[in-house]
Amino acid sequence: MTGNDTPVLRVAGRPVGRYVTRPELPARLSPRPYLHPVTTLAGTAVTEFSPADHLHHLGVGVAVPDVEGHNFWGGRTYVRDRGPTELDNHGAQRHAAFQLRDPDGFVEELRWVAAGTELLRERRTVAATGLTTAETAAGPAATAWALDFTFSLTNVTADPLTIGSPATNGRPGAAYGGFFWRARKESTAPRVFTADREGEREVHGRRADWLALTGDTWSLVFAGATQETRRDPWFVRTEEYPGVGSSLAHDERLALAPGDTVVRRIVTVVADGRLDADGAATLVRKAVSP
Repeated sequence: MTGNDTPVLRVAGRPVGRYVTRPELPARLSPRPYLHPVTTLAGTAVTEFSPADHLHHLGVGVAVPDVEGHNFWGGRTYVRDRGPTELDNHGAQRHAAFQLRDPDGFVEELRWVAAGTELLRERRTVAATGLTTAETAAGPAATAWALDFTFSLTNVTADPLTIGSPATNGRPGAAYGGFFWRARKESTAPRVFTADREGEREVHGRRADWLALTGDTWSLVFAGATQETRRDPWFVRTEEYPGVGSSLAHDERLALAPGDTVVRRIVTVVADGRLDADGAATLVRKAVSP
């Protein structure tokens, strides 16, 4: 890694991800640390930052649209019986310190602050690992790597907190909030599939051990790496924009008593080429530790 505020993740010496800890962004975008660009080993970018269709989509990170009424996602807030509404309710995730920094990852402490009050304390662990995908005459060859992303959110207030989504506030199918990856937008929509389903309508809002998104020359395979994470349904968009997230609040609000912590771990395979279901499953098995 290099730079105090912009660590660079590397796999076998190759830069594969840039992490911005203190972004200078308007309050309306809910400023927060993010990874962008994230690339394949061949150098193909597989993230987008603040695209015109959704300025508040910031590469890879954690974003939650409703923490006790405060917006840590960015943009408008979905209000029951009113719809998307401009509110002055945006929070910010503030980098506090790195507990550990290596070329292949880091452990970070963040503070989630809104209206001058710290609501949540986050511990974020990010690691990049190369995956051997083929044998050549010269030995093992890699065309993929894995981003291991764990976050824990602790309620540091004296009162209960609840985490919600537009879905829990009355907008069906919009249970976004949690880990979120804004993917590369191309001239055609990416393919999305799981082990037994294909297409946005079939995989959005459902649980699956892994979910793959493939573009022209790249593939992303997302996997919940803990039992709790696998219980969260996937939030998927391909036609409107390419993005994948894991829903913290799908059917009902997630409650956190004072001092309580919620932990989620997502491992994402980043591969060159277009994977099929067998290839995606094989790489996920290599990437996710038992």
